[in-house]
Amino acid sequence: MSPLFPLGLGLAALGVWLAFRLHRESRQRAATRAGYFDAVKPLFDGGETRLEPTGFPRMTGRRAGLAFDLQAIPDTLTFRKLPALWLLVTLPEALPLEATLDLLARPSGNEPFTRFATLPQSLPTPPDLPKHIAIRSDDATRVPPADLIARHAVLFRDPQVKELVLSPKGLRIVVLADEADRGRYLIFREAELGRAPLPSGRLGPLLDRLAAIRQDVLSLKDPG
Repeated sequence: MSPLFPLGLGLAALGVWLAFRLHRESRQRAATRAGYFDAVKPLFDGGETRLEPTGFPRMTGRRAGLAFDLQAIPDTLTFRKLPALWLLVTLPEALPLEATLDLLARPSGNEPFTRFATLPQSLPTPPDLPKHIAIRSDDATRVPPADLIARHAVLFRDPQVKELVLSPKGLRIVVLADEADRGRYLIFREAELGRAPLPSGRLGPLLDRLAAIRQDVLSLKDPG
């Protein structure tokens, strides 16, 4: 018997074990991503979830009579120090606004979830907001009044909040939901995201904030 025969059997066994492990980890990753919104479902009165090509779900549901849309968007571009998972919380109900106002924290120009850079007009950052907030609009003469934004400036005290959008089509808050583990990414270039379901305690205040902003916008047309 050739002395290489046991070595060949060992390598074959190792190959089978590695293939099995990769298959198991792939299935676990897919299941974890698919269940990313499972913990927040009790916040809504019913809802629907569909799986996106990224493996993460997109969820729609109603809360206190309002329709909400949740998206989890992975960002693995090398422009960032670490791959990130962005959570988009949208209240897609029409508002009596005549322009879009987009507030973006620390813009890099590489954000995959926003059309901030396409808005033609740049506005100064009011004193109520942190200096790292950039503001753009498609019509600076018709944006919501500054005092409305000031009432919700507390939102940006959370360093994970990335964007607030007010538009005639509705409202959106974007937050940094997760980042890849620094050590594993730097050594192995492993960019696993969404390793745990989104906590309901993280999402609830964002839903309430959007509802409060909506009410403030509606009160502009109905002061009484």
